Amino acid sequence: MSESATRFEPVVVEQSRQDELLAAFRKSTLTAPELRRREIRPREPVLGLWWREADLGFLFAPRGRGKTWFSMGAAKAIAAGEPFGPWEVPKARRVLVVDGEMALDNTRDREVLLPGAPCENLVFLHHQALHDDGAESLDLAIPDAQQALSALIEEREIEVLILDNLSCLFRRVAEDKADAWEAILPWLLDLRRQNVSVCIVHHSGRNHRDMRGTSKREDAALWIMRLDEPVTAEPDEGARFIAKLTKNRNSTSRDCPPIELAFLPCDGGTLQVTHQAITTAERFRIAVRDLGLTRAGDIAERLEVTPGTVSKLAAKAAEAGWLRIEGRNYHYAADE
Repeated sequence: MSESATRFEPVVVEQSRQDELLAAFRKSTLTAPELRRREIRPREPVLGLWWREADLGFLFAPRGRGKTWFSMGAAKAIAAGEPFGPWEVPKARRVLVVDGEMALDNTRDREVLLPGAPCENLVFLHHQALHDDGAESLDLAIPDAQQALSALIEEREIEVLILDNLSCLFRRVAEDKADAWEAILPWLLDLRRQNVSVCIVHHSGRNHRDMRGTSKREDAALWIMRLDEPVTAEPDEGARFIAKLTKNRNSTSRDCPPIELAFLPCDGGTLQVTHQAITTAERFRIAVRDLGLTRAGDIAERLEVTPGTVSKLAAKAAEAGWLRIEGRNYHYAADE
């Protein structure tokens, strides 16, 4: 690559614009005491302690793991002001779900199956409905589409926006190019300044531990939720997975531990959402007993903890009687 191709050209700003910016910077510059005295309205919780007003968050998982079940279940609960799994919803909010992938009848079926009556607070903008009504395809990489959606959000007084999913709704954006995401971020930050909370649904990469594409997207996110394999077997209907926050700026890991959620059929043709907390010790036991992992390094990578933490877990398990330690290898022995 030539030197001229890599050299950044200076940005030329007219003097009048410089003066405007300088005046704005001077007005908004705060000393530490001034920052402490400034009145700042607290961002209220939307869902649990980890999802708040004006957040930008991501929900990701491999194909078929349950992303849409989670996002639609959360959307319906937030719209109704009802709990979702272990997480409280302090008040009902207007929610807009923008769907760029599913068939319209599947979206309707899932809304019917999820707990709760149909709610006026829950609004859908669906790619198939747009097509059937003779409108253009839904591509939020286009600035005009972004501004049109912002206008709809203001018109409908939307507080929570769920975009399902990134690959379908931002088709012109190269997922692995950081610069390409920079064309989308200003719009998302504008929504934050309008106090709109945004959740973007996306696919995981090949390792299933990270989102697919550039990590640049994660910089501005307040939280990132990953859906992992469940502790117990997948149900015949519905879905089951572990919801784990891999980034959480609003609360602590103690406040928001990994949770196994199950969407299970019940009487009346609807689904019941159940949940249970999954401790690190329990995940360690699952890794040895169910996944057959024997080496501390492999278990540490699976649990996303240090090998030292695994050693401490192994020592407690051996003391409890269900783990046998042979050198650097661990073997499941028997129930406690």
